[in-house]
Amino acid sequence: MDSGIGGLTIAKSIKSVLPSETLFYFGDTVHLPYGDKSPKAIIKYSNQIADFLFGSGCKLLVIACNSASVSAYDSLIKKWGNDKIINVIDPVVATAAEFNSQHVGVIGTKRTISSKVYFTKLTNAGVNKVSELATPLLANMIEEGFINNSISHALIENYITRPKLAGIDSLILACTHYPLISAEIASFLDKNVKILDSTIPVAQAVLDNLTARDLLSTEANNIADDKFWVSDLTSSFQKTARMFFGEEINNKKKVLK
Repeated sequence: MDSGIGGLTIAKSIKSVLPSETLFYFGDTVHLPYGDKSPKAIIKYSNQIADFLFGSGCKLLVIACNSASVSAYDSLIKKWGNDKIINVIDPVVATAAEFNSQHVGVIGTKRTISSKVYFTKLTNAGVNKVSELATPLLANMIEEGFINNSISHALIENYITRPKLAGIDSLILACTHYPLISAEIASFLDKNVKILDSTIPVAQAVLDNLTARDLLSTEANNIADDKFWVSDLTSSFQKTARMFFGEEINNKKKVLK
């Protein structure tokens, strides 16, 4: 689940690691972005989506949105249990710790950065210094298709070269939109800075979860029947979704009450 289409980068990664699994995706395009919504609203929307997806037969829910992971994770695990919910924050924090990063930069939405959740989790994981920067214009820039051009270069340079991120050895892309511009971001960083996003760590977490619970599908016992829902199907959505997922998808509309 995601506030919109950014989570399709996570979905694509999960699908590449687990091609035999059936993927259900819900993008709450009516309420996007979650980054400027109140925690109360995000919890409400997330619980509605979780009810719908679990009611449709899913065995594991991935919160493919940093803002929802910040605000709604505790509410969702309280209802459904720790083993049925994966957020996008913990797997990438664990990856940063495994790399022995000592000064980690974090960029994301205002809601994600103001929550200090990455700062807290990274510090608890043993990282010496964490520098966080809200980059609220990047997600809208990406959704409008401004990638690898003069506009995106100028905006990314403005954010990435700010003094707050000076001296980092790793940079966490704390928004599921940002993997689409990781190469552009890298061009403004020292070549030794590791760029970390949640796509591969989350896909590995899904694999580990389903394996541990003995729920892993194989080609022999499952023919994947992927389904994609959005709360508002707009004329431009299909084109943008193809950019995020890497291939054509067929969307259905599901109205949230």
